[in-house]
Amino acid sequence: MSSFSCWVLPAALLALLCCPGSGEKAFEVYIWPEQLVVESSRSLEVNCSTNCVQPESGGLETSLTKTLLASQAQWCQFLISDISQDTVLLCHFTCLGEQQSKNANISVYHPPKQVILKLQPTSVTTGNPFTIECSVPGVAPLESLTLTLLRGRETLYNQTFEGATVAPQEAVATLNVMAHREDGHHNFSCQAELDLRSRGGGIVRGISEPQVLNVYEPMQDNQMIIIVTVVSVLLFLFVTSVLLCFVFGQHWHQKRTGTYGVLAAWRRLPWAHQAQVA
Repeated sequence: MSSFSCWVLPAALLALLCCPGSGEKAFEVYIWPEQLVVESSRSLEVNCSTNCVQPESGGLETSLTKTLLASQAQWCQFLISDISQDTVLLCHFTCLGEQQSKNANISVYHPPKQVILKLQPTSVTTGNPFTIECSVPGVAPLESLTLTLLRGRETLYNQTFEGATVAPQEAVATLNVMAHREDGHHNFSCQAELDLRSRGGGIVRGISEPQVLNVYEPMQDNQMIIIVTVVSVLLFLFVTSVLLCFVFGQHWHQKRTGTYGVLAAWRRLPWAHQAQVA
């Protein structure tokens, strides 16, 4: 092997190690967390870092209010305040004259703070319809929300929503059902579930106050007949007792005075006296 070959190969390997290809990045920029989910008007902390040993500069770009909490040569930590809308954060560093950056998306949500359940009507006869209505005001994002109507622990109905609007809206789920006897033995409730896992968050839940449905059995025809009969008998007995008391009273008055009380009272009337004189 020639001496030329002996030094060409090591030189080529050294060139590959020292001069990376044009498609490779000389250093990396990191942002944590990469997906940010935050409740509206809240604050969060963001960390920007790099593997460049001595970066020339670095920072965070955003349209929101930011405060630098701490920093070192390879990292910096910021507080992002009063987040009210979805936005993008940009971490950047410059190393050896080259700049690299990394983005992070912020998703804002409005939790289901108030879950309202209504039963209409609140009292119903078995076999008749009633309505279960659940409403959640000011919730977002609506496409991540599920409303579940419950009877005790039993799921009666699930309502999901569509649409990509980020503004908070009112969500409503309605179910019309027929009343059963066992409905009066269970509480009705509504659970709101905001699933933010696809955005890097968790599941936010809210539940309504339990509501009770008063269920009555319908009155049968034979029951109505019995009630009418009993009332008629009682009325007849009352009238009969009044008449008997009147008759016995008159009979007792006749024995004591020799005349009936009704006849004596009639004779004392003015027109009766005039008739006798004539």
